[in-house]
Amino acid sequence: MKNGSVKLDNTEMYYVSFGSGEKTLIVLPGLSDGLMTVKGKALLLSKPYKPFFKEYTVYMFSRKNDMPSGYSIKDMAADQAKALKTLGIEKTSVLGVSQGGMISQCFAIDYPELVEKLVVAVSAPYANKTVTENVSRWIEYAKDGDHKNLMIDTAEKGYSPQYLKKYRKFYPFIGLFAKPSDYGRFLKNAEAILRFDALSELENIKCPTLIIGGDIDATVTAEASYEMHEHIKGSELYMYEGLGHAAYEEAKDFYDRVFGFIIDN
Repeated sequence: MKNGSVKLDNTEMYYVSFGSGEKTLIVLPGLSDGLMTVKGKALLLSKPYKPFFKEYTVYMFSRKNDMPSGYSIKDMAADQAKALKTLGIEKTSVLGVSQGGMISQCFAIDYPELVEKLVVAVSAPYANKTVTENVSRWIEYAKDGDHKNLMIDTAEKGYSPQYLKKYRKFYPFIGLFAKPSDYGRFLKNAEAILRFDALSELENIKCPTLIIGGDIDATVTAEASYEMHEHIKGSELYMYEGLGHAAYEEAKDFYDRVFGFIIDN
């Protein structure tokens, strides 16, 4: 396992890696990366990827540390391509979750030569009405420094009703820990989502693609998964019944499903 970083211009991009396989999988996390990067968390983040270790070397990347004003999803994809070149990665499978799924769409569109297989999970091809309403509200919470309501609202929009029944008892303690000293990084990530629209370019994704969604997703909507499936020719679609945006956490077979897709020749 490794905790590392890549130099990009005048800043750095943190990553963690685990596994020793000849093939490569890169993982792009969601908006939560705006609150906390992967720095130093290789051991913590590696557990779900143990089935991959023999066949794959897995890299999970944060966005770069210093993001300029107006930084876009396409810019994030471009920097991801630079990072792979620096690390000597010539071809990789990609798993993008939520905002990471948006980045992965642009990555596959703009850098097809780098992508072997693509998995887009609980994401959207553009900032639809639900995405815009949710992210705009989270931006306001962040601007107000209201970490508790930011965390509660993202949980309420993410988890299934059965999970929330157990989780809500912890709400009084949310916001007491892990509050960032500054929300600038989160805001730049969130604002990039509001400007995102790759729908008209999805037909340019030619690599084998699996789209995973939750049929009660209140963050990006279930319809967003169907839209991506419709516009990415030959893509596969799997929808988790009774799960929402946090399907990648709640579904016990999520990582086995991802592994089965990317390892299948």
